Amino acid sequence: MISPQPDPAQQKAHSLIDEGNRLEAEGSVDAAHARYRAARDLAPELPRAHLNIGNVLVLLGDEKGAIAAYEAALACKPDFAPANFNLGNLYLRLGQPREAVAQYECALRSRPSFVDAVVALGNAHYELGQLDAAGEYYRRAAQIRPDFAEAHSNLGIVLQDLGRLAEAEACYRRALAIKPECEPAQRNLLFCLNYLERPASDCLAQARLYGQMVSAMAPKPFSAWHCTRSPRPLRVALVSGDLCNHPVGYFLESWLTHRNPDTVELYAYVTGHVSDDMTARLKPCFAAWTSLVGLSDEAAARRIHDDGVHIAIDLAGHTGHSRLPLFAWKPAPVQVTWLGYFATTGVAQIDYVIADPWTLPVEQERYFTERVWRLPRTRLCFAAPDPPVAVSTLPALASGRVTFGCFNHLSKVNDSVVALWARLLGALPGSRLALRSKLLAQASVRQQTAARFAALGIGEDRLLLQGPVSRAEYLAGYQVVDIALDPFPYTGGATTAEALWMGVPVLTLAGEHFLSRQGVGLVTNAGLTDWVAQGTDDYVARALRHAADLPALAALRTRLREQVLASPLFDGAAFAHAMQDALQGMWLARGG
Repeated sequence: MISPQPDPAQQKAHSLIDEGNRLEAEGSVDAAHARYRAARDLAPELPRAHLNIGNVLVLLGDEKGAIAAYEAALACKPDFAPANFNLGNLYLRLGQPREAVAQYECALRSRPSFVDAVVALGNAHYELGQLDAAGEYYRRAAQIRPDFAEAHSNLGIVLQDLGRLAEAEACYRRALAIKPECEPAQRNLLFCLNYLERPASDCLAQARLYGQMVSAMAPKPFSAWHCTRSPRPLRVALVSGDLCNHPVGYFLESWLTHRNPDTVELYAYVTGHVSDDMTARLKPCFAAWTSLVGLSDEAAARRIHDDGVHIAIDLAGHTGHSRLPLFAWKPAPVQVTWLGYFATTGVAQIDYVIADPWTLPVEQERYFTERVWRLPRTRLCFAAPDPPVAVSTLPALASGRVTFGCFNHLSKVNDSVVALWARLLGALPGSRLALRSKLLAQASVRQQTAARFAALGIGEDRLLLQGPVSRAEYLAGYQVVDIALDPFPYTGGATTAEALWMGVPVLTLAGEHFLSRQGVGLVTNAGLTDWVAQGTDDYVARALRHAADLPALAALRTRLREQVLASPLFDGAAFAHAMQDALQGMWLARGG
């Protein structure tokens, strides 16, 4: 039998694709793109050519073109799992998780053991807030491939969100046992340790391990920079994936809108893809707006370096959308971490962490690899929320019972917090507790939360368990809350500022560490020193004392918004001046 002769055009196309792969691996994206296009023109029936064009277009930021290329690959071969998978990844990146789910399911139908698609399905369901489904996909991936570190790490994120912190920690450590260089698992473990109240020395040791890992990933950091030594203005980079309706965005807006562009020129380097009305408000505050999505850490660092930045500020720490490894390349001569994280990063190349007189005691400085730079009054300044939801009268005057509330992420409500709040509710018959969290949209999470309180004698009739709503509805939710309760050790940030703006005082427990003292800083700057408890007994005693004096509580509610708007917590002009002085001081301290 005579074998069919190979098609010369296809042979040449495959050769061009292989050459393009080599060029792409070397970072020559445009040259690779040209090879892939030539291969497609020679053999338009080859799905691989369209697939690689799509991959390059993603790197070049042409999402529409990439979608068209992936769809062309699927038109050539409908059961081409790589095209479904990459198209799903692109939809997920674009904030379209439902469309991503459909593509991942197609990939699995044609390739049932495609473990990366199983994990990706978990990621898509996580973005949809479907934690039970996400966890099941991560477990399935770990069963298919037990040594898949990312599956274990992602399962840890789900368990952490559900408040199952010990299990989450075990998942992260399992991932690191499999793959010690798994940067997301290292980062997730550090974030989890903040919830677990581990000794600061243990957290520092783990952070140093992370720092050593990312330093090894940047073998030749920059040692010379393009920026002028006597700048006017000072060029400052903000690296964040949260320049949107997110606590980071809410705390940034006040500074950005009051900044002096003649003194500090801001450059945004965006690590996420969410864009909303807050993004639209923040963008005009920046001289340049650059996406780092899809760039390697080295390429991202080079982009910042080539822009001649004097100071680069990390706004994420070990939270989502973090790009801490790029800071190990030292793209700016001065590097700072601020706002999005409340512990040391462990990255030796980051010079400073921004604190204030209330949040970071001097004796705690030894637990940071960064030097501490304190702003004079507050490290956090909030912008008055939009829309302007009205403050209500004290709900207890009409209902006859006190309603406590907490609108923080449910993962902050650990077993110690539940125990203390159950004790408080037990000591005040008729009182109730309102919780609002994205996770409470799931019936299983509501049942688990109710069961945690029921085990301590607090029935479900004492709880108001509420899921996510629009921001206006979220703020209006405070109209049924008399007293807000701050969780611990991971205290509130934006939730505390929002409660105070809605006329609701926040009772916080003063901890020893940076993370556990954010509430102290916010409440103290708001002029509510009587709402800072020095221990769990004091926490309950203060809550009961304030709840017993409804006239005083009602009077405080009527004046609290005006009080906090006049406080350092909302004084954007003063905060912008303090930040300007701090940044210039950091530059001068370098010898600039």
